[in-house]
Amino acid sequence: MAALVVTIMLAGSVGYLGATAYLIFRDDIINASLMRQARMQHAYEDRISALRAQVDRITSHRLLDQQFVESKIAELASRQDVLAKRATSITPLIERASGLKSATTLPNSLPPLPKSRPGAVADEQAFMVDDTLKTGSIKTEQAGLAPLKDVQARLVEIEQRQLWELANLTQAAKATRNEMLATAKAAGLPIRIDESSASGGPFIPADQGTVSDFDARLAELGAALETLDSARASVQAFPIAHPAPGRAITSRYGNRRDPIIGKTAFHAGIDFRTPTGTPIYATASGTVTKAGRHGGYGKLVEIQHANGLKTRYAHLSKIDVRKGQKINAGIRVGAAGSTGRSTGPHLHYEVRSGEKSTNPMTYLKAGNKLKEYMQ
Repeated sequence: MAALVVTIMLAGSVGYLGATAYLIFRDDIINASLMRQARMQHAYEDRISALRAQVDRITSHRLLDQQFVESKIAELASRQDVLAKRATSITPLIERASGLKSATTLPNSLPPLPKSRPGAVADEQAFMVDDTLKTGSIKTEQAGLAPLKDVQARLVEIEQRQLWELANLTQAAKATRNEMLATAKAAGLPIRIDESSASGGPFIPADQGTVSDFDARLAELGAALETLDSARASVQAFPIAHPAPGRAITSRYGNRRDPIIGKTAFHAGIDFRTPTGTPIYATASGTVTKAGRHGGYGKLVEIQHANGLKTRYAHLSKIDVRKGQKINAGIRVGAAGSTGRSTGPHLHYEVRSGEKSTNPMTYLKAGNKLKEYMQ
């Protein structure tokens, strides 16, 4: 019994000690496991924080890139608006200067934009520049993103070509005016050259930003075209048009044998072979001073022009204007006939300076030489 009791007590002690040791070691294992899990959790949290920071940086960069692209797009759109407004100003002047001979040749088209670079997203917008000088508009296509700097370079090129065109047309207008006036003087027209457009003076730099280079060149072209139009109007004031286009001359200005009495007489004009009814046109703008029968002239139209000149259209079969009427060059004044002192249908045409007759051929020849400048 004593041995049994002792054995039981020893077994209980061993079990107690074993259970106590198990509990002690188990707490260490649990604590170690908890610490390991805590370390893993901290590591994941640090990784997540790092990823979040990286995402925030990427998002910030994307936002900055987007803002940069948007600002560039806004800048390009603003430049496009400027080009469109300039086109509105340029177009009327180009139309006025359409007949001028340019000093140099303007390229027909701009070089093409570079193709999309590798890696461009297909659904992003590509900016294309119109090849015409007058529009300079930006078009969008689903064909890849073209570099903004390439588009900006194209817009700058269009602006430079606009300035080139303005300078070129200005030079052409001045050259055309000088050539026209020189031709008129060489042809014998008593034209007075207005030098009021001449200018000079000391050079004083202008305030920067007040007037753009484009506005200055636009104003210069407008002034050159106004001067050209004024010179053209001065030339057209002379009777240089043809009264009976395409009709041959049968009798010239000066002494000749009189067709009726056969004696030498002075012919104050020139005669054109014109069948009865042939339209007769005014050779310059002016005011009708006579429209009716006038002695040997038969039915006569007389027009007072600038520079003290008059033109007479005689032997008409019909008169289409009235005294006091203001007419322009090319207006029909009547129809050819054989009224008055005449041997047959023809037009007797005179140019008079005051009361003295002058040779109409001087003005007709000048008109032929100046025809290219009158368009």
